[in-house]
Amino acid sequence: MSFHPDAFWLLALVVLVPIALWPLLRRSNRAPVVFSSINGAQTAGRSLRVRLRWLPTALRVAVLCLIVVSIARPVKANEQTKVTVEGVAMQMLVDRSSSMTAEDFELDGRRSNRLEAVKRVGREFISGGEELAGRPNDLIGLIAFAGNPDSLSPMTLDHASLINAMDGLRPAASGNSYEDGTAIGDAVALAVERLRDVGERAKETGGQRIKSRVIVLLTDGENTAGAIEPIMAAELAATYGIKIYTIGVGTRGMAMAPVQTMFGGVEMAPVRVNIDEETLTEMADLTGGLYFRATNTDSLKQIYETIDELEKTETEQRRYLQYVDYAVEPIRFQGMEFPPLLVIAFGLLAIEQFLGLVAFRTVT
Repeated sequence: MSFHPDAFWLLALVVLVPIALWPLLRRSNRAPVVFSSINGAQTAGRSLRVRLRWLPTALRVAVLCLIVVSIARPVKANEQTKVTVEGVAMQMLVDRSSSMTAEDFELDGRRSNRLEAVKRVGREFISGGEELAGRPNDLIGLIAFAGNPDSLSPMTLDHASLINAMDGLRPAASGNSYEDGTAIGDAVALAVERLRDVGERAKETGGQRIKSRVIVLLTDGENTAGAIEPIMAAELAATYGIKIYTIGVGTRGMAMAPVQTMFGGVEMAPVRVNIDEETLTEMADLTGGLYFRATNTDSLKQIYETIDELEKTETEQRRYLQYVDYAVEPIRFQGMEFPPLLVIAFGLLAIEQFLGLVAFRTVT
């Protein structure tokens, strides 16, 4: 328990208690009836009433002290913190075409294909790691695409399920004309559809406020499938104020990748890398985003660090103090509830008045 800062000084009124009691003490020391000798009374012993003659005065002292304490506003401050988050709504678009099996990245000192590196760094980008802080307050969705885009995870704050969906991502089968390919335009158009009304939906459901809406597009090739051209999809994103950060994944020139042999087996062989950087750059420029080129795992992490800096989540924390005034509100202690101090004070005053009229009545 503490006292309200604006009323704490009123405790000084306690010094007035002896002054208020002085007439009562002075009157109690006067003998209402004069006797020539009280020797007989002194040897006769004292009754219970005589032994407790101090009780009315003590009750009056307690009443006055409780009133002074109540005026000084004894309170308990309950602090509440309200956190308002302005997050980023983000769609991650991951290319899973067969060319993403090219092994020109390294993980833990060993050669790795592009898709595994993208998945590893993507997990750190979402959940945080040694070099990335994570995005715990952002709505993030996952779309994978090859010949067709597939929404693997809706926009969610449940990042554990999002990462599970990312872990299950597998490359398209090479040579499968229906599954394989790179439908960049269709994937971006699907992401725009998912992001278009996310701000309004968040407000309707009482969720967090959306600061910005972005698409992070990772691909190692050029648009070879789908019905929508990448530039047209980027223009659609710009119409709704959605930024696109494009990332070209893979080394320049040649890369080692698994290829089928004439006997039906698979062997590693050098293949030429062809990333349509001009289109990816134009898509980013149209929407106010940026184009990056990731040629290894470290550069991919640096790209995500840059996106982290560009798309920061803002958190506003407000503290509220709610006072419980013990002068007029019940006192709770150790699981028990006691009356307010003023109720106790008036109760003691009533007892003091009753005792003064009945048990300790005096002749004046």
